[in-house]
Amino acid sequence: SLFNNLSTLPRETTTDAAIARLRSPRPDEYPAGDRIVADADSNAWPQTGRNNALRELRRGFAVHIAGGRNVGSLIQYGVDDWNDAGFAFGVPGIANAVPHRWYPPLAANAPPGAPRNIGPFKDGFGNFMTVLAVANPVVSGREPAQLHDRAPGYGIIKFDRETRETTFECWPRGVDPSQPDAKQFAGWPRTVGQLDNYDRTAAALLPRLHVSGALSPVVQIVDESTNEIVYTVRIHGDTFQPRVFQPGRYTIRVGELGTPQWKVFIDVEATKTNDTALDVELP
Repeated sequence: SLFNNLSTLPRETTTDAAIARLRSPRPDEYPAGDRIVADADSNAWPQTGRNNALRELRRGFAVHIAGGRNVGSLIQYGVDDWNDAGFAFGVPGIANAVPHRWYPPLAANAPPGAPRNIGPFKDGFGNFMTVLAVANPVVSGREPAQLHDRAPGYGIIKFDRETRETTFECWPRGVDPSQPDAKQFAGWPRTVGQLDNYDRTAAALLPRLHVSGALSPVVQIVDESTNEIVYTVRIHGDTFQPRVFQPGRYTIRVGELGTPQWKVFIDVEATKTNDTALDVELP
């Protein structure tokens, strides 16, 4: 399941044993009085392990695709702050026997006009997350209601290698996406760029890379003070200015690892404002 926990329960409910008995609200209804809870049936805890995993995922600008019994959702992770890690799609179950739901109080700094359950939140464990879309259980008008009122469905994720964009689709069970009148759950589809998966605020910049001899090579940045890989990414095109998160000296590796098309530049300085360029000629 996701490394955040999207789960709310009525205030009078003390355990998740009541989840299966909760009434599905109408599509225009927002249950009042739900509270955000810490449900241990998730990968939102323990927090140290959760944060370490997200730090590794964002080094590769990776999206996270998850399943489990939780509500269908699209979020952006946060480790030390909101939106400093990647996007995650919790695909809805094809049959939700235990229909978790997400009806929190209004988020601070919620996007204008957005539904009340969309925006920046902390889950019940105190983890940062920005909720972008949710497929809550609602009265569907379809039979059997015990199946369809629990928001069953499936996901389709499209990776565009040319644009480096990822599109997340979330479809109700039984809907044929090839039909012209097919509708997804509200809030989908959503498209994010590859670099959005590590959109942490930069503290410094390395020289702008101008690459010749190869199109869209791999770029790897290593912090020489710790010998730690900051991130690795296949860039889009032949120019790229690496962002880093503290000034200092870095190693830049460019090309195709394990081939002659691989160059290494050491002791490259990162500064807060950097208008220099580095020409990279790959054989």
